[in-house]
Formats: sequence, C-alpha cells, structure tokens
Amino acid sequence: MGAGGRRDRGGRVVSSLRAVPGVRAVTTYRREWLSKDLVAGVVLTTLLVPQGMAYAELAGLPAITGLYTSILCLLGYAVCGPSQVLVLGPDSSLGPMIAATVLPLVAADGDPDRAVALASMLSLMVAGIMILASTARLGYVAELISKPTMIGYMNGLAVTILVGQLPKLLGFKVDADGLIDECVSVAEGLADGKAVGAAVAVGCGGIVLILALQRWLPRVPAVLVMVVSAIGAVVVFDLEDRGVSLVGVLPEGFPPLTVPDVRLDDLGPLLAGALGIAVVSLADTISNASAFASRTGQEVRGNQEMAGVGAANLAAGFFQGFPVSTSGSRTAVAERAGARTQLTGVVGAGLIVLMLVVVPGLFRHLPQPALAAVVITASLSLADVPGTVRLWRQRRIEFLLCLAAFLGVALVGVLEGIAVAVGLSVLNVFRRVWWPYEAVLGRVEGLPGYHDVSSYPDAERIPGLVIYRFDAPLIFANAKTFRDEVTRLSRADPVPEWIVVAAEPMTDVDTTAADVLEALDESLNSRGVHLVFAELKDPVRRKIERYELTRTIDERHFFPTVEAAVAAFRSR
Repeated sequence: MGAGGRRDRGGRVVSSLRAVPGVRAVTTYRREWLSKDLVAGVVLTTLLVPQGMAYAELAGLPAITGLYTSILCLLGYAVCGPSQVLVLGPDSSLGPMIAATVLPLVAADGDPDRAVALASMLSLMVAGIMILASTARLGYVAELISKPTMIGYMNGLAVTILVGQLPKLLGFKVDADGLIDECVSVAEGLADGKAVGAAVAVGCGGIVLILALQRWLPRVPAVLVMVVSAIGAVVVFDLEDRGVSLVGVLPEGFPPLTVPDVRLDDLGPLLAGALGIAVVSLADTISNASAFASRTGQEVRGNQEMAGVGAANLAAGFFQGFPVSTSGSRTAVAERAGARTQLTGVVGAGLIVLMLVVVPGLFRHLPQPALAAVVITASLSLADVPGTVRLWRQRRIEFLLCLAAFLGVALVGVLEGIAVAVGLSVLNVFRRVWWPYEAVLGRVEGLPGYHDVSSYPDAERIPGLVIYRFDAPLIFANAKTFRDEVTRLSRADPVPEWIVVAAEPMTDVDTTAADVLEALDESLNSRGVHLVFAELKDPVRRKIERYELTRTIDERHFFPTVEAAVAAFRSR
C-alpha cells in the first residue's frame, strides 16, 4: 500500500514536470531534428545580435542590454513557452513604449544605469501581469483592440520610430519631445547643415541594401549582410574620422543576477507603461502564434503563451534586460532555416553568450547609422498601408477609427496611443449596441421568411401589422432608441393593430430596458396597439417573466416564430 502511494506521488511529480513545455520538449525530442535546430540557431543569431542592439537603443538603453535581453528571453521561453517555433526578443513595436515609460523617469543627466534598472523593473512588471493574466485565463484581453485601431496604432508607431531614428541616420542629435517637435528639429538640423555625409551614406545605403535583399533574395540574411558591409566600409574608408559614430567595444562577459533598484515613486508610472506593453505584447504574441501554428498544424494555447512570454520577461528583468515580445520576422527566419523546436533559440542564446565572453569587440566598428537602418526597415514592416486603403474603400467608419488611433500615437504619445486604441475599440463596440441596425420586414415573393423592406421595397406588408427587427440586445444604452422607433411605427397611417418584434437578435434585456418596455406597452395599449414578440430566446423570455413584464405584455403575445405571430394575427 505504502509502495503504491510512493509510486503515485512519484507519478504525480513526473506528470507535473512533463506539464512544463521545456521538459515535454526534451522528452519528446527526435534525433533527426538536431542538425536542423543547430543550423537554424546559427542563422537566427545573425539576426538576433544586430536587431537586439538596435532595438535596445530604440528603447533608449545601451546596446549591450539588447543582447542580455535576447539571451534570457530565449532561455525563459524555451522552458515555459508552448510554441515550438516562436522566437522572442526585443521588438520594434515595444521599443518606443519602453522609452516613453523609462526616459521621463531618468534624471536630466541621462544616467544609463538608472535607465537599465527602470527598464528591468518594467520587464518584471510585464512578467507579473502576463503570468497573472495567464492564471486568470484573460487571453481574450488581446481582443480589446480591433484590427482597424491596431492598424492605425502600428502606422503611428511606424512613423514615430522612423522620425525618431532620422537624427542617428543623418549623424546628428536633436533635443525634441513629440513627433511634430522631432520633425521640426530634423528639418532645422538639415537646414543648418548638421548632417554628416558619411553617416547619411552608410544609413541610407543600409536601408536600400536591406530592402533590396528582402525583396529579391529573401533567403539571404539581409540584416547580417548590411551589418558586415557597414563594418567593412568603416574599416576601409576610416569613417570614424569622417564623423560617423560607432557602437564601440561591448562589455565583456555576462551580467550577474540583479534585482532592479528603483524608487518607490517610480512604480506608478512603470505600472502604467507595463499595462500598455502587456496588451500590445499579448496581441502580438497571439497573432504570431496563430499565424505560425496554422502552418505547422499546432494548437494555439493563449493562456500558456502568456505564461511563456511572462517567463521570458521575468528572466530578462533579473539580468539587466527589458520587456520583450514575439517577433514575426525572427520566427520566419528560424522557420525558413529549418527550426523544429525551441532548441533553435537556445543555440542562439548560447552563441551570443560565447560572443560576449570570447570576442566582445566583434562589433566595435559597427556604425550607429547602420543600427538606425535596421530599426527604420523594421518600422516599415509595422505599417500597413494596403490595409488602411482597404478600410477607406470598404468601411469609412473603421477607417476613421484607424485614423484616430494613428493620430493618437503620432500627436499624443506612444503610451497614450495604446490607451486611445483600446478606448476606440471599446467605444466602437458600444456604438454598435447604442445605434443598432433596425428594419421593418415584409414577405418577398419567391423567398422564404420575412425580409428588410429597405432592401426589398416591393415586399408585401400586411395591413394592420408591422414586423420590426432590432439587431442588438436591449439594454440601458439603446432602450430609448427602441422605444422611439416603436412609437414612431405605432403612429403610422393607418395605425397598426399589432407591432411584432422579430426578437431573435435580442440576446438580453436588462432591468432598465424592462422598465422602458413596460411603459411603452402601457402607452401602446392605451391607443389600441399591441406589442408582440416572436422568436424570443428562452433565457431572455425567462428574464422578462422574472421582471414581471407579463403583467402588461399579454402572455399570449409571445410566439416561437414570426410566421406563427402572422398566422395568429390573421386568424383573429
């Protein structure tokens, strides 16, 4: 008996361990995958290093922190992430949000150590939010941002990133706050002749080279080719003496486990930024996971993905890193290179560590304009101009939502922009409930059922009977709209005897709407008009009975179908 109990406990321990995605991946790993994962890891590293450094500077942090972040987030996700192919790391869409959160809290002298500590605490907060959301199964939060508002947000982010990188691309610095101010400062710098010709040549040449390779030779690692070419140009043409800023020698070795030291009054602003970053990271992760899972036949587990991203941010936060998300471009590179499991990311992390320990000066001649070129080309991929044009052609109201989200990011700010995007998405849902589609129905020859008379003007309408459809739940926000339309229909000439509500779209009736219904029915009855319901769902019917509306609305005026209501009217 005791032995059986011990085996049972042991079995439960083994089962719990196998529930960890990383452990499950090890126990089910196939030997034939090894060579593919190793090769994909090497290929992936060529993208991880320059992008990690570039996105760290985009976030207002030292370039080395991008490499620390890349290492730890890859290892953290390999242990806790459910996807076999997703690649996490510093992200162009999060960089401006990190900068918008951290830089205002940094002292006027721009202390880089304080900036790193704040960014690391931000990463830990994002991790906490993700893990709590995963535990509470709140994956649906990503759906708070509709596609039109997300397109607008990303378009605004793309423009903000591009303009913010122009000074580095042109070889000079500006002191500006906000998109408009930055545009003015860049224009003034150009007018004053501050642009460095060699920097412009390296930066613009880098952009052209990346875009050309991505367009015509997509299998070639475009970023790596550009970085190597830029380093070669610096060495051959001695561009440092021509005013081109370089990355310099990176710190040697690996950072120790560090608990970020921040002030108590920093926690509030950091939490606000962490919430916005978590929402964007979650939406990005779910969309990328869905896209790549559909190719490989895997199942998307949103709550586990949140836990995996949370673990990645947790690992990065304790080793001088900053918040991360999934990367569609890096995942695509790994997939094209033959990646089969998260061992690809582990190999990439290991190679970065090897570089920092053995050859920290490998990128000392990397020009800053080349990093700006990496960021700018990444920002171009964020923008969705065809999607914006499609919204303009297909649905103007959603185009306006897209435009409002764009302006929110461009004019108000990156963090404020995500709040604008979420708010607009929620308001759009509320607008559809507040002003739902309404229709009067009639019978159309040759078509079964009853149809909208605005679409079929010749539809037959029965004298004395109006069939009215209200395409929304009946709640406090739209009850008066319903009342006003029914009242208008009841005052038609000739006056109808019955107004049949085709209630199939009504998924709810709240207490405010119930009070409005009661007053409406009494008003109609006083004028000899009866309010009749057809196709009312059983749960909604039970609510009406619980509200005691049947005191005024005759119980005989509830019908299972519109046809039954019409038949009852004709047989009176």
